[in-house]
Amino acid sequence: MCLALPSRVLQVDGLTALVDAGGTTRAVSLMLLDEEVAVGDYLLVQHGQFAFERLDARRACEALALIDEVVAGAGGADLRSW
Repeated sequence: MCLALPSRVLQVDGLTALVDAGGTTRAVSLMLLDEEVAVGDYLLVQHGQFAFERLDARRACEALALIDEVVAGAGGADLRSW
């Protein structure tokens, strides 16, 4: 099972985007998406490499808020350690 954090797009360069996921930046491939991606968009990324879905900002913020609640309930565990 995979847990995908909504990742915010920082830069777009062709079929690659630089995203921020929980404070970590990484380059991801956009080759699986059939829609335009712009700076500020939120993406779901599989295995840290391939973006597979673009989210609207409201849905992404709701998911991030829920994740924050779970982390707070777990004593502030670092999401990257999951």
